[in-house]
Amino acid sequence: MRIIKRYPNRKLYDTEAKKYVTLNGIAELIRDGEELQVVDHNSGEDLTAVTLTQIIFEQEKQQSGFLPRSVLTGLIQAGGDKLSTLRRTLASPLDLIHHVDEEIDRRVRALIRRGDLDEEEGLSLRDKLLGLQTSRRAEVSEEEIQRVLVEKGVPTQEELQQLEDQLEALVQKLNDILARQNAS
Repeated sequence: MRIIKRYPNRKLYDTEAKKYVTLNGIAELIRDGEELQVVDHNSGEDLTAVTLTQIIFEQEKQQSGFLPRSVLTGLIQAGGDKLSTLRRTLASPLDLIHHVDEEIDRRVRALIRRGDLDEEEGLSLRDKLLGLQTSRRAEVSEEEIQRVLVEKGVPTQEELQQLEDQLEALVQKLNDILARQNAS
């Protein structure tokens, strides 16, 4: 994981590239699939969420309408409770997979201890089983996440866009009505 240090002067330093980086630079790293963490240089405090929020704020300023108004309003209305619930819901299938990996390892080691498998054969079997889990995880995770989101009633990006379009049309109609009333 790439570490970005934030200094008291608010400068951000990419420890891997060994150079200062801007918020836009961090956004590019994330778009390129980099996993990163932003930490306070002095205290070591994790500032990743704050920095990502700043990136969204800057992009909203630069590209008015970067996020639909309804999404921003919904985030504020939801507060921390719904967001943390969503985060836990998305993390729980991943946590379950971790437990499955541990159980595979535990059972194979038990077979080795009992003498049902020699160590080399057992470790090879364990690696194959864990490899299957890893490849299955890559296949299933996207589908599983989508299923959980649908179950929890989280709207898709397409649905959010439709809502935003409908709201904008309603606002326009209301403005037209108000303009006609003021003209009378």
